[in-house]
Amino acid sequence: MEISKIFENKSLKSKALTEFLASNIQNKSIEISELLKFSESSNDTKKATCIEAIEFVTKTNPAILNLESLTKIINYFGEKAPRIKWESAKVIGNTIHLYPELIAVATSKLLNNIEKQGTVVRWSTAFALSEILKLKTDFNKALIPVVEQIVQNEEKNSIKKIYLTAFKKIKSEKKGLLK
Repeated sequence: MEISKIFENKSLKSKALTEFLASNIQNKSIEISELLKFSESSNDTKKATCIEAIEFVTKTNPAILNLESLTKIINYFGEKAPRIKWESAKVIGNTIHLYPELIAVATSKLLNNIEKQGTVVRWSTAFALSEILKLKTDFNKALIPVVEQIVQNEEKNSIKKIYLTAFKKIKSEKKGLLK
């Protein structure tokens, strides 16, 4: 299936296009690597739509994303367009548990882009960082104090709540291990 032809189909509006791509990823008519290759030379809107379709699929099937594709998506988090950033962060949150070797680079990209971002980017970043925290790796020793500072500076309670929920989960699991 030629991806460029799909995007040329004007009868598919934004949400329908994302769902169509996601469905074709799920049934393996479109390979994620093909979609990412197409997105590399696409405008921001098309690139974000590609990543959103991947995010949609990885919510329920994270294993569909391989290491190479996640690496590309982590790098997309450095793009300028907010929609690319927030969709990339959600993919990272959905899949990082499968590739713990990418935690350091993913966290670095997420933290480097958290300041001066819009609410949706900060929310998605909070989701991804919280998923990393919940993995309880040795990396948490460095990450927890940084995230605590982010929580102190965050103005939106909805975003603070994401981090605080992750902290509660980590603490409750620690208590359970001590019993």
